[in-house]
Amino acid sequence: MPRKRPFSAKQKKKQLQDKRERKRQGFQDGVRSSSNSRSGSHDRHEEHTDTSDSESFSLQVRRINQQPQIRKPGEQGYDPNRYRLHFDRESKEEIERRKKIAREKILEPVPEAETEVDIEDIYKTGSVLDFPKRPPWSYQMTKEQLLAREEKCFRDYLENIYTTFQPSQLSYFEHNLETWRQLWRVLEMSDIVLLITDIRHPVINFSPALYDFVTKQMKRNLILVLNKIDLAPPALVVAWKHYFKSRFPEVHVVCFTSYPQVDQDPSAVFKKRRKRRKGWSTAMGPDQLLSACESITAGKVDLSSWKEKIERDATSARLPLEDSEDSEEDDESAAVLVEHQTDVAMEAGGFCQEIYKDGILTIGCVGFPNVGKSSLINGLVGHKVVSVSRTPGHTKYFQTYFLTPTVKLCDCPGLIFPSLVDRKQQILSGIYPISQIQEPYTSVGYLASRIPIQALLKLRHPDAEHGKPEPPWCAWDVCEAWAEKRGYKTARGARNDVYRAANSLLRLAVDGRLCVCMRPPGYTAHKAMWEHHIETTEIAALQEAHGHNGRRSSGEEEEAEGEEEEDEISSSGEEEDEEKDRDADEEAEEEEEMLSAPKSGPSQPFPSRKGKQLAGRNLFALLGEDEC
Repeated sequence: MPRKRPFSAKQKKKQLQDKRERKRQGFQDGVRSSSNSRSGSHDRHEEHTDTSDSESFSLQVRRINQQPQIRKPGEQGYDPNRYRLHFDRESKEEIERRKKIAREKILEPVPEAETEVDIEDIYKTGSVLDFPKRPPWSYQMTKEQLLAREEKCFRDYLENIYTTFQPSQLSYFEHNLETWRQLWRVLEMSDIVLLITDIRHPVINFSPALYDFVTKQMKRNLILVLNKIDLAPPALVVAWKHYFKSRFPEVHVVCFTSYPQVDQDPSAVFKKRRKRRKGWSTAMGPDQLLSACESITAGKVDLSSWKEKIERDATSARLPLEDSEDSEEDDESAAVLVEHQTDVAMEAGGFCQEIYKDGILTIGCVGFPNVGKSSLINGLVGHKVVSVSRTPGHTKYFQTYFLTPTVKLCDCPGLIFPSLVDRKQQILSGIYPISQIQEPYTSVGYLASRIPIQALLKLRHPDAEHGKPEPPWCAWDVCEAWAEKRGYKTARGARNDVYRAANSLLRLAVDGRLCVCMRPPGYTAHKAMWEHHIETTEIAALQEAHGHNGRRSSGEEEEAEGEEEEDEISSSGEEEDEEKDRDADEEAEEEEEMLSAPKSGPSQPFPSRKGKQLAGRNLFALLGEDEC
């Protein structure tokens, strides 16, 4: 083994300075599409700091989720920041203005009727709030010519939007051309497009421009998937289903959830759902999706193998844990995952009218970040085949998976379409990484005015005095009270860490433990009708049946000896192993165990979660052979 070179403190300081300088350069003004359009273009990014041809159009862009460079400068290879989220950067004055509002504005409860939202108010059908289309190209064009044409069309697309609307009117939307190229490729290769939405805010996730492009220009069928239906009342699910069917007659609507929620008690904020061995096989909705695909294909594709797989998974979910492990291992051994990291802009497979090529049905899964696209694929397959996370932008490139020999699934990175929706509502929908939000307090206020956070979390007002009426709440008070309750303190002054508390509350909202849902127009006036609708009873019975399966499988696993504790997942089945700030959830679990412990007998110290995991292990086994 070669001897390590000495590394002085002076060299370390220089290394950190260079790193900060590179980071500052990465946040310069301009939409640097050409800087990350190809893997090998990292070397020339200093020359192209803006995609604009004119000085009149300039835009400040903030790049999210920066990944470390694993290769040396000048070395050719894969660029980990190629698919970073690119959003419009907000000014410091705007951020300070919103902080002041969070401190001063008194929170007032919002009536249910004001949570009704029409899709026309968000997307303005026929306006410039479209999505960039792939320009026409031919094989006679060189690579440079094609890239230049795509970048010019993308610049024109952005300029058209920002000349029509002010940045303050617009929502966050994707400014990274490279990610839009992934969508182009998925649409071109798909026979059926699955547009996946979150049932809590489906009108935000449904772009009418994409619907028109798929159904009218591409002449393809579009299936709308209302995902995470375990987070909404059955009556609201049925209301949204009929709303989209009436507004968009050519769409097929399917209800789905990757990991049905066992307990829907809104007061159980800290009750965590854990991933069991058979968690993915209990997904609710694969049979509805199969029926929609059968009606679309009309016998042109043999889907019998898919039907057999669904029946096999249902049988496996009803079997005891020991008997089902062998069948799951057989399914996983037969799985073939094909991940694509190709240069999609130069792919020769452009859009063609041929469908069901070679007798294979290709289903493309598209949608906003954090709506559960990858989790849906895992739920259809019955076990984990695609990496998932609740962090927006986790899926970096499109990837395909053969569900059966005749059905191919294609997972697309999440894309945010331009709209006029409130940015606070967008943050609560999970499209923005919580840890990188510069001003989370107004979003907490938006949440607290729609659900009783103070009552659910049993918060005490920071300025409350004994024997006097409680002062009115503002968003800052909610964050400060939560920081006091959880013990979040700043490192230097030991003051309440309101920023960390606000992030914690937003994570609870995105995860569905503090759930706020949008309503379709007229829902409040006809709420009784939707609650007594025949489909409401069917969905409620279906949720109860899948919840019973989840409780039974959970009980079987708790009886198994030596079973290792699985990672925590969110309501959509997404793993949280990439979230570093999980201490609030862990502390809540310990608090719940302490409250549920028997009162009689001497007090016993409660071991922490990490201590319980390491109790039965040889601690020295954690070290590698070279580290002992």
